[in-house]
Amino acid sequence: MTQLFADLTNDSPALTLCAYVNATSQIQIARIADVPDWYLERVVFPGQRLMFEAPIVAHLEIYSGTPVSALLSDKIPCQRLQVGEEISCSPS
Repeated sequence: MTQLFADLTNDSPALTLCAYVNATSQIQIARIADVPDWYLERVVFPGQRLMFEAPIVAHLEIYSGTPVSALLSDKIPCQRLQVGEEISCSPS
């Protein structure tokens, strides 16, 4: 499986560690697409915890339903999902 990651440069926003739990009985799609040059999309199974790093200004969109007809069911600010301190993107 191939994964694409955003290019993290000094101009990139600070990242924060976030967590989301699928508390439903349906498979969900979690997606961040509202930050320029940043994209995240993952399948989240019922009961699964998704931990991810994202810009604090981002919003996690949750899509529920069937894979053919998934509908946006929630849009959560990553600031509300934050579980840790900000991570510096500057090179060592």
